[in-house]
Amino acid sequence: MVHVERQVTVRRPLAEVVRYLADFSHAVDWDPGTQECTRTDGGPVTEGAKWHNVSEFRGRRTELTYRLVTMTDDHLVFVGENKTATSRDDLSFRAVGESTVITYRATIRFHGLARLADPFLRREFERLGDEITTSMPAALHRHAG
Repeated sequence: MVHVERQVTVRRPLAEVVRYLADFSHAVDWDPGTQECTRTDGGPVTEGAKWHNVSEFRGRRTELTYRLVTMTDDHLVFVGENKTATSRDDLSFRAVGESTVITYRATIRFHGLARLADPFLRREFERLGDEITTSMPAALHRHAG
């Protein structure tokens, strides 16, 4: 299992930040590995909403089906699955004046033989976590509102 945690502060109101990040299709703007992310069901974004995510990782394309499993005023959890991995993106939010502090936690659990790659992939996931500290605030400043 690989776990990455980062914290960023953006000068945007909490409700605006949560509303933007709740639509996981925006991951193409803030997640450096995501190449495509499209909603696969309709209606408002609520718990149970699903997305098809295509990411590139170390030159390899991977596809996961993500589902929004938790959505509150200050917490979002998305779980993505395919046959080799389960990914959990956990985002919690705290208002500080006019800004929002985002705590981003990603946990990737590999299945079967893919588990053997854990130690080798940890550094790459840490690098992606570092990139999110700049890409997520930039996306929020460009698109939220």
